[in-house]
Amino acid sequence: AAGEVIAAPLMGRFYARPEQGAAPFVTLGDTVTPDTTICLIEVMKTFTSVPAGVSGRIVEILVADEAVVEYGQPLFRVEKA
Repeated sequence: AAGEVIAAPLMGRFYARPEQGAAPFVTLGDTVTPDTTICLIEVMKTFTSVPAGVSGRIVEILVADEAVVEYGQPLFRVEKA
């Protein structure tokens, strides 16, 4: 598929939303900038916010909320602006 992949910067548990019941950080079709927070990754109760790092539109979400991800695993696909 076309587009740039945003990969996990560390291993841990992927969270698509800031807290239970809250709206996700990003959804399909959302436009992001390099500073947009797209998810959290939690390791031993430490939460790291992950910025998009690119400008564009979210075209694919590759990980389920609360899934455990590996370092370098693709999380999102972005169509660059």
